[in-house]
Amino acid sequence: MVSAQYVSWSDIDSIVANLANIISKSTRFFSSISTLSRGGLVPSRLLADQLGIDKIFVDETVISHNSMFVDDIFDSGKTFDNICAKIDDPSKLFYVTLFARRNKTYPSQLTYGKKTDNDAYVVFPWDKMEFERSQN
Repeated sequence: MVSAQYVSWSDIDSIVANLANIISKSTRFFSSISTLSRGGLVPSRLLADQLGIDKIFVDETVISHNSMFVDDIFDSGKTFDNICAKIDDPSKLFYVTLFARRNKTYPSQLTYGKKTDNDAYVVFPWDKMEFERSQN
């Protein structure tokens, strides 16, 4: 059985509000949000609502540097590396996650809401059933 850290909707609401505040204070303007269908779709929608962004692009093969990239967690860095290969200027990537795995080296383009408490698998409200099925 994998150790798990369950996150509540209330936690998500607080983290998203905090991230929206941080992002709105940045000097960057974002015309859209880009994300992956697994993991990033719900956080993208919540941030889009908070920030008044109308366009969300999912699973794109090319990502504009004017599009903020949103995911649920920065963990191994694989998703970040994959996204850098799809963006026209990786130095301008604005990569936003709800959580960042503690004790990792973070890229300068990362903005995150909270560090994980430990090395447990983070179970978000929208993937609770999937996680629990995987444990059976």
